[in-house]
Amino acid sequence: MSLPLGFLIILGISHFLPAARSLSSDVVYTSEFFSQIPQQLSFYNWYGNARLFQFRVPPDTALLRWLLQASRDKTQCEDAEITVHFRHGAPPVINPLSTAFSPATRVPYSFNMTLTFTKSLNNNTFLNITNPQPGDWYIVAHLPKDPEKIQIQGFTSSCKYFFQPDLFVLREVDIPILQADTPMQKTLSQSGNSASFKMFIPEYTQELRLQLQNCTSDNARGPCPLVIRVGSVSELPSVQRTMDCSENPQCALLLHSPPWGKWLNVLVEISQGINSSVSFEIVHKTSACKPGKVVSRRSLFTLIEQELLKAAKNGSQADTNETQSLAVGSGSCLNKFPLVREDMDVVSVRFQSVKSPYVPVSAEMPSIMLLNLDSEMDNGGMLIVSLQLNKTTMGNSSGTVVACLSADSPVLSLNTSQNCSTAFSQGYALLMNSTVSDISLNIPFPVMANWYLSMQLLCPMNDSECQSLSPRVLFGSALSPCEDNCGPNGHCRLLRRNGYLYAACSCTAGWAGWSCTDSSEALSYQQQLIATLLLTLSNFMFLPTIIVAVYKFYFVEAAVYAYNMFFSTFYHACDQPGEVVMCIMDYDTLQYCDFFGSVVSIWVTILCMARLKKTLKYVLFMLGTLLIALSMQLDRRGIWNMMGPCLFALVILVIAWTYRGVRRRHCYPPSWKRWLFYLVPGISLALIALAIYVFAQTNANYFYTHSLWHIMVAGSVAFLLPPREKKKK
Repeated sequence: MSLPLGFLIILGISHFLPAARSLSSDVVYTSEFFSQIPQQLSFYNWYGNARLFQFRVPPDTALLRWLLQASRDKTQCEDAEITVHFRHGAPPVINPLSTAFSPATRVPYSFNMTLTFTKSLNNNTFLNITNPQPGDWYIVAHLPKDPEKIQIQGFTSSCKYFFQPDLFVLREVDIPILQADTPMQKTLSQSGNSASFKMFIPEYTQELRLQLQNCTSDNARGPCPLVIRVGSVSELPSVQRTMDCSENPQCALLLHSPPWGKWLNVLVEISQGINSSVSFEIVHKTSACKPGKVVSRRSLFTLIEQELLKAAKNGSQADTNETQSLAVGSGSCLNKFPLVREDMDVVSVRFQSVKSPYVPVSAEMPSIMLLNLDSEMDNGGMLIVSLQLNKTTMGNSSGTVVACLSADSPVLSLNTSQNCSTAFSQGYALLMNSTVSDISLNIPFPVMANWYLSMQLLCPMNDSECQSLSPRVLFGSALSPCEDNCGPNGHCRLLRRNGYLYAACSCTAGWAGWSCTDSSEALSYQQQLIATLLLTLSNFMFLPTIIVAVYKFYFVEAAVYAYNMFFSTFYHACDQPGEVVMCIMDYDTLQYCDFFGSVVSIWVTILCMARLKKTLKYVLFMLGTLLIALSMQLDRRGIWNMMGPCLFALVILVIAWTYRGVRRRHCYPPSWKRWLFYLVPGISLALIALAIYVFAQTNANYFYTHSLWHIMVAGSVAFLLPPREKKKK
């Protein structure tokens, strides 16, 4: 389905050239190419139906281009739409079925695009991103909603859709590094109308001020004709900070809470319509916000060791009524409380406070806690943060405790801006007061980064009593594969793409949603009970068939029907989604015995109708049963595992009846009553049952149609069994 590798490289480079001409001609660029094998797409029912791709974009990338290749195996297929989602730092959180999330869940943003087929086998689409964020990018592709038609393998033809993304990267070599408080001079011209810089943001940076100064143009007067773009593109539309110096005489850009410990890209380019050379100096300054909790390294290690030993001995943390009380340093602007990261399992982490789960909050400065999720195994689950305000520590105050969870850097200005946003991203805000004291936050697939939780007390104007308070907040946080293990209405599945692991919920009994909390189409207990009773009790229609077989002295056939009835009943009792489930043995064993018994029942019934000699009949019984057991083990869902023995038995039946008809010179069976009252009704029931089984079954009506299949098959067998042999009278 994919194009040759050499052709893809040439195609990618040729598409890069127009974009490369718009870049600076005096800068050296290198290109790289990444590809992944195609995957077959599925119709969407839950996240496990989506196909995940992971790419790592290298640093200093100026331009990336995705080649999205979609194909189908034949042109007769319907023109299905393929939806492709993109996200940086974590897999996209998607909701194609428009289901409801749990109340505490916040959905991270991801952008998407749709690929369609226009009477062709392939669709090749390009997507360009300039100055992308380095790191892991994730792509998820899927087909529309599952039509819920039960496809019979080998009988109904289904179309196959494939998707393969390829990545072309253009990297800039030797990007100048800006040093703090050190101006760097640069000149832009028509041939090189843009310049890239990068600067490192140290930890505890509160503000970053970037300024262009001494801006001069060789043939133009007036404002500086330059545009500054700070940051990298991690989503579309872009969240870069942009400033047009022609509209800002100071040509300065102020960023609050820039990402800590990260490289920040700066792009300076000449405004459109300016055909002159421009010289300028670029300089940046940072202001630090040092933590207010001061403790020596030795005392910190001693404290951690004591608390861990106490927790291991008592199975709990330190006294929950205690709070951390370390000295506040002068000139500080935040209180930082250390957390212990405890790795429990795959995509399972727990964060605990070093001394006490209660964190003191003040109105003077924010209290900061670091949730370290910078491992590749940390972005495939659900980040859960729970906070509980101790009302007694608030007294009668009407103040509010504001909490903000943000990635890469904390929010340090909650008391002034009251806005939970950093320089390039919007955080998640939580409010607690004397009325609402318990609150929780769930973030599916959190980005791989250092997450910071900031908490501060906000008081009304001129409320000195509130300003002196120090309320305590009970803190709890964990990373789990699924929220509440998907609850009682779903199963948490661990998924894998190459070496990357992530988790998703597979819901049952009509429940839906990311965590199986959407009950809009859920089956009630009564509906589940009715469905189970229909699928199980309908098998008792074999009781009349067994009685007829015993009455006609077909004891082997009666034993096969009893076997089929028993295992079909308990297989469907075990196969139910929801609460009404009963499994007397392993599910796979029950399924195998049900499928095996069904085919053997058809096999012995047709051979019995052929009226063969006893020795030959029982030899064929055993030989066919052994071959059916083998075929069921190889592929129990293949339609030809059922149709093969049936067709072979029908051939034997036709030969036997034809031989008797020719020998007797009369149609066999000779009695018209046998045809009218037994064979025609039996064959009609069998054909209707087969049509229902192949064409009418869907996931929605399965309980009714499959129960009808049981009844009709059992009824047809009772009609088709031949009369007892005369010598048995």
